Amino acid sequence: MSTLLNISGLNWKVPHKTILQDISFTVSKGEVIGIIGPNGAGKTSLLRCIINQANILSSTNTSGSVQLKNRSITQFSAREIAQHFALVMQKNDSIFALSVQDVMKMGLLPHKSLFSLDSDYDKSQIELALSKVGLSHALESHFNQLSGGEQQRVLIARALVQASQILILDEPTNHLDVYYQHQVLQLVNKLNITVIMTVHDLNLASLYCQRLLLLDKGQLICDGSPKEVLAPEQLSKIFGLPCQQNIDAITGATQVSFYLKETCIPNSDISELSGE
Repeated sequence: MSTLLNISGLNWKVPHKTILQDISFTVSKGEVIGIIGPNGAGKTSLLRCIINQANILSSTNTSGSVQLKNRSITQFSAREIAQHFALVMQKNDSIFALSVQDVMKMGLLPHKSLFSLDSDYDKSQIELALSKVGLSHALESHFNQLSGGEQQRVLIARALVQASQILILDEPTNHLDVYYQHQVLQLVNKLNITVIMTVHDLNLASLYCQRLLLLDKGQLICDGSPKEVLAPEQLSKIFGLPCQQNIDAITGATQVSFYLKETCIPNSDISELSGE
């Protein structure tokens, strides 16, 4: 597979805090990569730095490079970035008052001129994308009237309409029930494009990602297959809990489970809380 992205020696610091420290990895065309780690590890910050390095470099203490197709990401215009990257982040306040149809049309903008009209093909792509996430009925709805899970699925559908080479997802399964978690991630796997996503659930990440990046305190701890990255000793150290790895009998995927050897609260404290 040809290298599409090359991240080298990426550092990002703000006063009194290091956000990312010496992050280096490559992304090949067609890979599905999951970024995992505890809260505050730098997962979302890494996504933001990849696609917005030009602005981050100008406003913070940042070094290192992000290259897209052997060209610095800082040399791409905002329009070119949007043509290469489709982005779904967790906060979307700016589109909250729009209709679903208007949100979907935003995915067409990077590929259209300022005054061009929507074609029948554009409309069919919007309808197809919504059907893939189970929301064909919501085209005329207001975005703010949808549930959190439905809003997330609309944003995934908008990214599909954008038809970019690289799909960036920040916790795409947040607010989704189990059925739609698997539906969305199965869909991501079938897109036949490069995907980089942060995933909170380690077992979902293992099941749907070919490769995992494990971050902790802004550092890249491990980069490899799910079996390599989800090593129990490594996860126990980072998450502070005993961990066990096994192979799922049905899917064949590496899975992990965490457990407590003993309760975190002394029995005497439990008695006080219960009023005994």
